[in-house]
Amino acid sequence: MRAVQDGRLPLGDTAVRHIDLCLGCRACEAVCPSGVPYGELLEHTRAHIEKHYRRSTFQNFLRRVAIEKVFPFPRRMNLALLPAKVVRALRVEKLLPRFARDALSLIPDDATQVELPEFSPAPASSRGRVGFVSGCVMSVLFGETNANSVRLLNRAGWEVVTPPTQGCCGALYAHGGNLACARDCARRNIEVFERHDLDVIIINAAGCGSTLKEYGQLLRDDPAWADRGRKFSAKVKDLTEFLVVSDLLSRGILPPRGFPLTRPAGHPLPIGWGEGRGEGKSAFRVTYHDACHLAHPQRVTKQPRDLVKAVAENNFVELPESDVCCGSAGSYNLTEPEMAERLQRRKVENILKTGAQIIVTTNPGCILQIRAGLKKAGANIEVLHIADFLARALD
Repeated sequence: MRAVQDGRLPLGDTAVRHIDLCLGCRACEAVCPSGVPYGELLEHTRAHIEKHYRRSTFQNFLRRVAIEKVFPFPRRMNLALLPAKVVRALRVEKLLPRFARDALSLIPDDATQVELPEFSPAPASSRGRVGFVSGCVMSVLFGETNANSVRLLNRAGWEVVTPPTQGCCGALYAHGGNLACARDCARRNIEVFERHDLDVIIINAAGCGSTLKEYGQLLRDDPAWADRGRKFSAKVKDLTEFLVVSDLLSRGILPPRGFPLTRPAGHPLPIGWGEGRGEGKSAFRVTYHDACHLAHPQRVTKQPRDLVKAVAENNFVELPESDVCCGSAGSYNLTEPEMAERLQRRKVENILKTGAQIIVTTNPGCILQIRAGLKKAGANIEVLHIADFLARALD
């Protein structure tokens, strides 16, 4: 990567293809004994490629228009989803080319939008005030998950501020090599959240959280914003980092034992733990998938497992290769569908080995990718964001 940027290695098709096929999961960074900042090197290399390499018309449209001009803007994404809804309603998916069918399979049938209030008070005495990053994909496709995240925070005693003028975190831009736009996103969000007196800034999407925690690094060469970026990032916490099991138990948010999951409308599985501690013939298994950008750059793996285990107890089972990418990797499943599908199959095979009926994770892209893979395999397994999984304990 350094040789390409220094001009010592030609920027040809082979070098670009090698970089394009990288997931950017940063698993190598997490285990590198020398501490090489692979994520940062990759983003700068991709920025160099986008400035100096000529891509095909289709790839340019996909990267610069479909991904960068649609996904980071909720209103545009809503408009872009309308044709997909029409195609599904008419049941003409089979008439589409394979690439379009695969992309369509990622869109959830139960996409919900919930308008979050700017201020959500704690039900009793407040422990402090946190900011909430609602996200682009999360706000359009997982509105109920956002609402459940705020609900959990409120029940834990925190006032929640969700600034309506916040924007994209910049992750899609940074991962795609458009660092200028990523920095613009960072500046905007820093300015918006600085207006509120916040103890912590909460994010419930792993990919976004990784970028939000690196605003200081992203803006380090900008004297006017470097320090502000570092201060912002120091406040960012993933939802699972912030919700502590012992705290939830002591406040009565999670019952101490034997929690029964409620059955979602229309779901054919009898979702419930059975009697007592969920043991016996009616009990079933829950497993957890590590979202790459939570496990590797953020090093958060224990906290979400503790939360899942607090609910599932003896019915929790570890997922083989849990920290291996599912193939979503931001927009990778759109730009590199063949490799993404291989990883998707591998992930589904491991899920099926567990015998689990519910898989819990922390990233919207992972949820969409795994759901689509399980549907292809004909497996009736529910995939839930951890906020939705925990929110069932409140019902």
